[in-house]
Amino acid sequence: MSICAPCRAAIRQAFRNQIISKRASSTNPPSTAHTILSKPSWSVRSHLGSADSPSEKISPAQLNHLLRLAALPPPRDKAEEDSMIETLQSQLRFVRAVQRVETTGVEPLRAIRDETEQGTRENTVSLDTLKTLLDEEALVGHYKRSRRVRTKQDSEAENWDALSTASKKAGRFFVVQSNKKNADEGSG
Repeated sequence: MSICAPCRAAIRQAFRNQIISKRASSTNPPSTAHTILSKPSWSVRSHLGSADSPSEKISPAQLNHLLRLAALPPPRDKAEEDSMIETLQSQLRFVRAVQRVETTGVEPLRAIRDETEQGTRENTVSLDTLKTLLDEEALVGHYKRSRRVRTKQDSEAENWDALSTASKKAGRFFVVQSNKKNADEGSG
């Protein structure tokens, strides 16, 4: 029995991932959320830095180019331009600091979901849920395919008379009086 090349590559990759995850788990001791969160490792203020800390210099031409790309208006004066440049530089310092965080061995976030007991209950499809939906279907045709039985639902919204408050009606339309004649006489 032989295994095709893509399957062999997938098996090799799975073994590599297993070895890497074992190494990562053996080097890092298990920790709880309380121990991790009890002592913060950084703050936003420390990453924003001061105005005199070394950072990437942004020229007024670069700022205007970015504003034009974002379809934003240019600064009104030199003070507003300096303020925008300072804000942009502090944001870039913060982004660079976040990029420097060591993330080896950290699995990427695949999805955010509610894993509480209530969330699990809401997402669980039970036999009772399916039974009520299956009761609304009928088997149709030679092959007995299931089709949803459409029931007519009477709604008060459909019986509402939208023209009941209109001062003038023309059939099933309402009439709007225009003062166009009076406006033309006054301007002439």
